[in-house]
Amino acid sequence: MLYGMTTSPIFGLRREIDRLFDDTFTRDGFNWTPAVDIKENDSEIRLDLELPGLKPEDVELTAENGVLTVRGEKKTERKEGEENRYHVVERTYGSFFRTFQLPQGIDEEQVKAEFENGILSIHIPKAALPQPKRIQIGGAMQQKQQAAVGSGNVSNQQMTGKTSGHKSTTTSQRESEKMAAHSR
Repeated sequence: MLYGMTTSPIFGLRREIDRLFDDTFTRDGFNWTPAVDIKENDSEIRLDLELPGLKPEDVELTAENGVLTVRGEKKTERKEGEENRYHVVERTYGSFFRTFQLPQGIDEEQVKAEFENGILSIHIPKAALPQPKRIQIGGAMQQKQQAAVGSGNVSNQQMTGKTSGHKSTTTSQRESEKMAAHSR
């Protein structure tokens, strides 16, 4: 409901008309719809639902399959009788039900809620954005050299193409010399 996020008088009128229809034509057996403010910062999305006259035990909050559901019931306090004759009843009572689609990447286990002064605040932490991974780019020659070094068949001299004046021995040459020494 995008028009609920602006303070323009036209949108305010639209909001009041919607509330009038919500009150007049209840949907799915639910009697009222609590107002909600949705705000966002760098670390979380926060929903504040207006639930005057309710206690935390009157409200059920669930998050499943990317959908956040708030439901509950505001029980009537009025008792008709000889002593109490109501002329006007404007407060709403009965069951309510709201659902909100959660954005991708939300960990439903991390959703937290608190109830204070008739406001249910639901905190939905944002997932950390994936960081780009730097990938090393190599040529065909570099891949052959890495494969040869990994198998132990190439000496430093062969890798660099340089000589240091010392005779270089490979791993296989050293193993051959050890085997010859043991057989003597």
